Amino acid sequence: QTLLRESGGGSVQAGGSLRLSCTASKYNSCMGWFRQVSGKEREGVAGLCVRGRDTYYADSVKGRFSISQDYENTLYLQMNSLKPEDTAMYYCAAGPWGGAGARLLEERSYNEWGQGTQVTVSS
Repeated sequence: QTLLRESGGGSVQAGGSLRLSCTASKYNSCMGWFRQVSGKEREGVAGLCVRGRDTYYADSVKGRFSISQDYENTLYLQMNSLKPEDTAMYYCAAGPWGGAGARLLEERSYNEWGQGTQVTVSS
């Protein structure tokens, strides 16, 4: 079992930046970030495998968000040019290798989840 803990959320004005972190108790081949707005389904934001050898982003965040992982097994999500529609609870997820690409944005690709960190972007 992997313990995941997110941090770095907060409130920021549109156009600003935040960096989310997710500390993992052990290495996992693939990790990802998801977000959820109350009353809506959770959506995949970005995912990576093998410490960033493979990455994949949702169209809504391409060019603005960057996912990375260090050798301490901490996962990051650098979020730039934030928009009010980025407001959500952000979750970190971890899972085994099963291929790269769009599957990294699918919940079923992961079997471990963090508790989430709130991001609020005001206009």
